[in-house]
Amino acid sequence: MKKYQHLFFDLDHTLWDYDRNVQESLSELFEVYQLANCGITDSGKFVQSFYNVNFKLWAMYDVGKIDKLSLRQTRFKLIFENAGADPNLVPKVMEEDFMHRTSSKPHLLPYTFEILDYLKPNYGLHIISNGFNESQAKKMEASGLSPYFDLVVTSETTGHKKPDPRIFQYALNRLGIKNTDSMMIGDNPNSDILGAIQSQIDNVYFDPHEKGIEYQPTYTIRHLKELENLL
Repeated sequence: MKKYQHLFFDLDHTLWDYDRNVQESLSELFEVYQLANCGITDSGKFVQSFYNVNFKLWAMYDVGKIDKLSLRQTRFKLIFENAGADPNLVPKVMEEDFMHRTSSKPHLLPYTFEILDYLKPNYGLHIISNGFNESQAKKMEASGLSPYFDLVVTSETTGHKKPDPRIFQYALNRLGIKNTDSMMIGDNPNSDILGAIQSQIDNVYFDPHEKGIEYQPTYTIRHLKELENLL
């Protein structure tokens, strides 16, 4: 087995349980703002509309078609429209409230602490994320992840989004290491795995739902504890 010195992790959907944290926050917002009175019949419909809209917005953000401000200004208006409600009824503070609530949620994916405790004594651990600086920092603090990681690199800091090799090179340069010394672990076939491949960094595709991938990752795992067999 090749000896690595540094491991790069994606954050959302890889360590931090995005779906659980987001769904909890949306259910809270549904009750707090009484969205049934706005024409959204139940919290399940609200959650589904969020996913319908948010995935497309982030896909646009990842390829530079919209910026951070546009994403945040339009997200809930589009969600209301998708749910069949009047977008003019979106509470002005909803986006800010959503970001605060979600980033403050602590839920992590199974085996996160176990694998980080296993890896920390022998590897430099770092984050490479396409998320925004403030929200990612809050997530890591709220969930107890911060002490494990030495370097956190975001697309907002670097001006480059995964899979752009420049965000990976930025991390390598900051650490003063070679691509051959490191490995990338993430759930997204394009941003994480393709980005690592294009940067000539060995990689682990985290695929808990067995979605598959069109690229050829160095390794594939179904749960994080499997990293013990690789490292």
